[in-house]
Amino acid sequence: MPEVRIDKWLWAARFFKTRTLAAKACEMGRVEANGMRAKPARDVRVGDLLRVTNDGGEWEVEVLGLSEMRGPAAVAQGLYRETEAGKVRRLKVAEERKAAAGSWEFGRPSKRDRRELERFRGRK
Repeated sequence: MPEVRIDKWLWAARFFKTRTLAAKACEMGRVEANGMRAKPARDVRVGDLLRVTNDGGEWEVEVLGLSEMRGPAAVAQGLYRETEAGKVRRLKVAEERKAAAGSWEFGRPSKRDRRELERFRGRK
C-alpha cells in the first residue's frame, strides 16, 4: 500500500471522528500537504508533511505509516510523528486558551446573582 486517500488517513489516524468530517476539513482548506491545500482524494505517502487544523488545535505532522482502517488509538499514534516546532506552537496555544478560560473563576451565576444582575441592568 504505497499511498492512501488523505481523508481516509486522517480518519484512521484519529484526527477526525468521521471520514466525512475529514473530507469537509480538506474542502475548507484546513488540511495542507507539503505546503499545499489538500483535496480529500489526494494521496498521502510516507514522509509527507501535513498541517491539520481541527478542534484540538493545529497539528504539524510527518506521515510514518499508512492505514485505511481505523484502529486503536495506540496504533493510530504510530502512523505519524508530530514535528517539534508544531508541538511547541500547539502547546503554547493550548496554554493561552487555558489561561483565558481561567478568567471565569466564579463559574455560572447563582439564582441570587442572576436576579441582582437583572436588577442592575434595569430589567426587573
